[in-house]
Amino acid sequence: MYTHRKQIVTAGIPADQAKKAMIMLHGRGASAVSILTLKDHLQLDGYAIVAPQATEHSWYPYSFMAPVSNNQPALDSALEVIGSLVEDIKEQGIAQENIYFLGFSQGACLTLEYVTRNAGKYGGVIAFTGGLIGEKLISENYQGDFGQTPILVTTGDPDPHVPVSRVNETVSLLKKLNANVTLKIYKGRQHTVTAEELALANSILL
Repeated sequence: MYTHRKQIVTAGIPADQAKKAMIMLHGRGASAVSILTLKDHLQLDGYAIVAPQATEHSWYPYSFMAPVSNNQPALDSALEVIGSLVEDIKEQGIAQENIYFLGFSQGACLTLEYVTRNAGKYGGVIAFTGGLIGEKLISENYQGDFGQTPILVTTGDPDPHVPVSRVNETVSLLKKLNANVTLKIYKGRQHTVTAEELALANSILL
């Protein structure tokens, strides 16, 4: 069913019977199984849920703020994993506008990078603590039209891994590509996902 070599963990209902799909991307040091536990707090009835597992629990080796070349070829490989997952889901009859994405930390950065490089109408995008990838953002890398796709971006201030300045830069680029962005910055929040963020995510899913 899912054609690439990476390990894929699934939950919810089978994609060929689902009307919507959710792709979940875990953070550095975590796992596909751990990110799937968020499903218990999200309104995902009727969704096929898929979570790929990164090699050695990391999608790319260095900080997302490092030069992109430092994180190659791992970054391109990770983006390809998502791209082939999206194609597999579409082949099972789920339209792109019914595909949703969720990521935390490194997984949120990867989620944002994938959808912004492939801007189009999606069901929704939830990025818990992340931003676009690279030492500097190259706006030519990001093309397309989100068609008002709802995108939730949350972060702590300060966050040990994700500077608020990059989050703000990311949000303005998303808006330029016609995304409907909700940004929430939590003063002094730990590097985690809070109940309030999950409630906001549900408002996008519903």
